[in-house]
Amino acid sequence: MGLVLQAHAAIFILGNLVASQPLAQSLKETIKITAVNFNGEQMQITWAAKDYFPDRTVTFFYRFGTALQNRAWKQCPNYILDQGYNSGCLFKTEGPTLTISFKDKNGSEELFNYTLKSDFFIKPNPPENVTFHWKGDTVTIECNKPKTPARCLELELQYKSKYDKEWQSRKSACCKVEEQGFDPEKCYSFRVRLERTSICNRIPYASEWAEVTVWRNGSLLDSCADDIKPLSDNVILLISVLAVLLVIFLLQIFVCKCQRFQKSVMPVIPDPKHIFSDLFNDHNGNFQVLGSCHYWSNGEGHCSLCLLQMKLGCLLTPTFHSPRNGLTKLTMQWAKPRWNV
Repeated sequence: MGLVLQAHAAIFILGNLVASQPLAQSLKETIKITAVNFNGEQMQITWAAKDYFPDRTVTFFYRFGTALQNRAWKQCPNYILDQGYNSGCLFKTEGPTLTISFKDKNGSEELFNYTLKSDFFIKPNPPENVTFHWKGDTVTIECNKPKTPARCLELELQYKSKYDKEWQSRKSACCKVEEQGFDPEKCYSFRVRLERTSICNRIPYASEWAEVTVWRNGSLLDSCADDIKPLSDNVILLISVLAVLLVIFLLQIFVCKCQRFQKSVMPVIPDPKHIFSDLFNDHNGNFQVLGSCHYWSNGEGHCSLCLLQMKLGCLLTPTFHSPRNGLTKLTMQWAKPRWNV
């Protein structure tokens, strides 16, 4: 973005450039100068000092008015420096026609000069006194009319909800813009700025954005975080109770899993003294003996019960008899409860 002065060495020699032959040869390429007129109050002219005046300090002069007025030249009051070299100038805007001149360090030799219209490079100030008017899903934004003619300005509106990633834009003639389709339940951020139209500016400069404001259904908020409604006490209590019940349920499952795991790793070994206590208590000792087996310590023995009967019965506590002839007798009996019909 800037004013581009396209001129070759031959053109400078014939017209605006007054310089020595070596410098003219160094200016064969296009010279780019950026001009900005801040709201018609202050001018800023910048140039690429390292590209067009390498290792050389130049002085900047300017004057407003036409050549016929022949006003006196003024030296730059505020230079912009780039690595110690003059690369720009800030000065007060004093009229629509501006002539600039670059000279050597001493100001005695003019390198080149150029005339431009300062009104073609106006950058407006941000909009002032911005107001929002809500009606249903429609919002109307207005601002004060600046000193610049309204026909040369557009008012740009940008907005987005907290669910949008990119700004949505809308432009309208200064100084009012209207947009509709806003969800009254959503929170929106708004910002506006003024932009010069192409019919008035060679470069359509836009102002800086005005302060971002946050709205929801016609109410001004500090931020979209204020749009989040806190939970009621009843909801908080319900969530707490459900959380406690869930923890208790999970603990019960955990305990059951631990018991099953413990039994699979370390099975419960019954007490041999009370191995049939429950069986005797349930049937009051009313059993029918199905058979018995006798074994001697020398390996001899006999059983008076078939295998099927043994499976249907219950193994009673084995008994050992006192030694006889150096042998020990083991007796085991199977029995089943007597069922009362």
